[in-house]
Amino acid sequence: MQAKGIERRMIGRGGIEVTRLGVGLWAIGGIASNYAWGPVDDRESLRMIDAAVDAGVTLFDNSDSYGLGHSEELQGQAMKGRRDRFVVCTKIGWGGWDSARNCSAYDTVDKVVAGVENNLRRLQTDHIDILLSHINFRDPTMETMVEGFQKLQEQGKIRAYGVSTSDLDYLKAFNADGRCAVLLTDYSVLNRTPEAALLPYCQAEGISVIARGPLAMGILTGKFTAETRFPQNDFRHNWHDKPDEHAIFLQDLAKVERLRPLAQGRTLAQLALQFVLAHPAITAAVPGAKFAAQVQENMGAAYLPPLTAEDWSALDAITPPGGGRAIWPA
Repeated sequence: MQAKGIERRMIGRGGIEVTRLGVGLWAIGGIASNYAWGPVDDRESLRMIDAAVDAGVTLFDNSDSYGLGHSEELQGQAMKGRRDRFVVCTKIGWGGWDSARNCSAYDTVDKVVAGVENNLRRLQTDHIDILLSHINFRDPTMETMVEGFQKLQEQGKIRAYGVSTSDLDYLKAFNADGRCAVLLTDYSVLNRTPEAALLPYCQAEGISVIARGPLAMGILTGKFTAETRFPQNDFRHNWHDKPDEHAIFLQDLAKVERLRPLAQGRTLAQLALQFVLAHPAITAAVPGAKFAAQVQENMGAAYLPPLTAEDWSALDAITPPGGGRAIWPA
């Protein structure tokens, strides 16, 4: 697939240009953490990143907590000799792990700076393009995180910063001085809740929005059924092991069945990505991937004709504007 035709947008006010379709790298971290996506093959993960770069993708979303840093290490390997082809978006906040795998708070600016130095080491780079706070609770850590980010920005180690959250009040507090450039938030055809207030706020404040979870952790690919079972080292096993989560999973599957007739020449994943990118507040989307074929399918959404008025009426009937639920709210 050729890079030509993949639309690009600017992030914040810092002159960072990204492809509207990126790649989320959570799943390639392996089973080191409690929030894994099952076993992965590092060689396959690197082939997936290669396929994304070959397709013209520039935006890659990562975190210090993905595989306890392993996803960042793999990205660092992939960037060797071609750092200029990557817009590095990574996060800090859940990865301050001790020997018992407990996360320590980034409660001083020095801890924030030291934590980001670890991000840089794993990524094998001297700067991060977009750094996000990966914490979603209100305590003194938030103000300290902002102060640390601003110090790192002054040092040239990050170009822009923001926060990963679905909480509007938290975003407003994080943006108290108007310097927050990016919001990463869960948004999909199954979760339109950001449309009510979160996305309008970002539009008013000039905050770029990167949509995570646009495929709802795989649900919107249409490959799961009520009989689907996930291994214990895949946190999605809760979708069938816990009755409450299983009931919600079945509700989501019922919506997917209503979406199938709308595909018409596109895959369900491509339909879901077109939905997300159509919102004027969305700068980019970062669907996760483990395999090159998944990236290639996702990138196909960039070359499809836009959704029709009839498509939108049907989508609104399945999940009304502002409705749904966050698959992963933090």
